[in-house]
Amino acid sequence: MFEARWNYPTTVWTGAGRARDLAKACDSAGIRRPLLVTDAGLAKSVLIAQLRTHLAGLPLAFYGEVRGNPSGSDVEAGLAAYRAHKADGVVAIGGGSALDAGKAIAFMAGQTRPLWDFEDVGDNYLRADISGIAPTVAVPTTAGTGSEVGRASVLVDERTHEKKIIFHPRMLPVLVVADPLLTVGLPPSVTAATGIDAFVHCFEAYCAPGFHPMADGIALEGMRLVAEYLVRAYRDGGDVEARANMLAAASMGAVAFQKGLGAVHALAHPIGALYDTHHGLTNAVLLPYVMRFNRDAIAPRMVLVGRLLGLDRPDFDGVLDWVLRLRLVLGIPATLREIGVDEARAEEIGEMAARDPSASGNPVAVDATSLTTIFRKAVDGDLG
Repeated sequence: MFEARWNYPTTVWTGAGRARDLAKACDSAGIRRPLLVTDAGLAKSVLIAQLRTHLAGLPLAFYGEVRGNPSGSDVEAGLAAYRAHKADGVVAIGGGSALDAGKAIAFMAGQTRPLWDFEDVGDNYLRADISGIAPTVAVPTTAGTGSEVGRASVLVDERTHEKKIIFHPRMLPVLVVADPLLTVGLPPSVTAATGIDAFVHCFEAYCAPGFHPMADGIALEGMRLVAEYLVRAYRDGGDVEARANMLAAASMGAVAFQKGLGAVHALAHPIGALYDTHHGLTNAVLLPYVMRFNRDAIAPRMVLVGRLLGLDRPDFDGVLDWVLRLRLVLGIPATLREIGVDEARAEEIGEMAARDPSASGNPVAVDATSLTTIFRKAVDGDLG
């Protein structure tokens, strides 16, 4: 597998074995005293132990308590470790949770305002002291969120139990080390959930209203890559070519969704906050129900998607059937109830989803009532 260096939307060192260059990546980013940030599931893994050896020549501190749905308190704890070490940058390693937390720690390193003052509302990002933002090197170990090329972090506000987006253009990592070998050990179930997450990012971005041909083009190619390589990666975790292409698809999804997301994400955020579900898996379960709701608005766009997927029936029904078959092949549950989500808080989730920034990107206008209806259908498995 060849190595390459990309510079869009940030510098990306990609190729099997590139993790060996982690110390060089820190040097390139101007990081001399890194804080390594990862999630609790990876903290004691052989993978992290190996990656730490690549940073052995640097004064290194470690924070490995990030939860699956990271919160403001995770960022505060990471900041304490950052300041105690007198760090000058962050190396964030893991899936979207660790990358989001790491980016937020680096962003908050020199801020005097509280974290939630930078929620992605209006021009809140202008409140930030740019000089206080530390550099981040991002090292993804899953192929799903694309957080390594994102300018925001999704974090749970434990006061309100809502997922909120913290945004600043300078939160974009200075450098990404995209090594497919780091994803080889992913269990098939995680490969499936994160892989469909990448597809949902591309799909919702492509269906979002507005004129953004560049995002549309990236989204279409991202979907094609997922269609070609996700099942391969799921069936053979050691397929490095498939793993590399899924990493690319994940990053492409995150680039594309600057155009917008939609009701899948608007619902997945409060579900994750209230039920602590895996974000990618939640998206994978929700997608067909939101497609049904959006049918009239997105049907014309499905012709091109269907052709891209090589379907005999390149229309809405053909694409929906393909999504349902893909979920079946990957062992994705058909309902939210199967992942521990019931209807007890349906109205609350509908209201929270309506306030989520992703809701505004849905191709059909949504409100709390319509989002509650979609949620109930996804709990019960009603695709009618």
